[in-house]
Amino acid sequence: MIEAELKAIVHAPGEVLRRLDERATGVPEVYRDTYYDADGVLEGRDAELRIRTVHGPDDTRTVLTYKGARVDETSGSKPEAEVGVDDTEAAHAIVRGLGYRPTIAFEKRCRNYRFTSRGREMLATLVRVPELDGTFLELETLVDDDQVHAALTDIRAVLAELGVEDADLTRELYTDAVRARRDT
Repeated sequence: MIEAELKAIVHAPGEVLRRLDERATGVPEVYRDTYYDADGVLEGRDAELRIRTVHGPDDTRTVLTYKGARVDETSGSKPEAEVGVDDTEAAHAIVRGLGYRPTIAFEKRCRNYRFTSRGREMLATLVRVPELDGTFLELETLVDDDQVHAALTDIRAVLAELGVEDADLTRELYTDAVRARRDT
């Protein structure tokens, strides 16, 4: 499956939050992400390997995610494979044992909204990264590779309904932004 996704900088977080609350109940979660690579091999292929531990109001869960190379340059949408893991430390040990090393780790404070729009199951995530200025909104849906363009059109329409304009879209990765902030 392809994660068709757009990310935007939110200029009016209170208004976007209000509009999201009208669509669904938001779930607050804290993501602790660790990205891995082996001497830049994954970066060279435009791929990502991540272990994410999600602390929610009712549980804590960990997922191992692999994202392949972008299939859409404009949005940066990528194929994604994800699996839950029962033992976080074992997952980190396995990935390190395969020769991957942590390249960056950081925290995201999120509020997730799941809803259906335009016949698609969507996930809207309002994001704050403590190391970065501003609030971000990610809106995504999982689709087959032949549906990416149509899904992105639907996502843009929903973003507009939430008060987010095309000029607010960004392709900057959190990993790059956090890395740049730490280097200053």
